[in-house]
This record gives sequence, C-alpha cells and structure tokens, in this order.
Amino acid sequence: MDLLRILIAILLPPLGVFLQEGLGKHFWINIVLTILGYIPGIVHAVWVIASR
Repeated sequence: MDLLRILIAILLPPLGVFLQEGLGKHFWINIVLTILGYIPGIVHAVWVIASR
C-alpha cells in the first residue's frame, strides 16, 4: 500500500499526504510546498509516507 501512496505522492503530492495523514498539519504544509515548487512538495510527501 505504501508503494501506491508513494506513486500518488509523485503525481499529486497533497493527495498522497492526505491519504496518509488526513487534513492535518502535514497536508497544509505540503499544499504550501507544492505551490512554492513541485519538487519540494514531492520530497515532503514521500518523507511523510516513508516515515509513518
């Protein structure tokens, strides 16, 4: 299941974080990072998924 979440996180980082954490602080941080740059959003999303 984590592999699927990581693939989703690469395509749509906020969705990957949402599936892992819900509407918590990591989701909103990821939204901001994705708006500022796509790559930081991906890195954060993969980090959140891999660390849980």
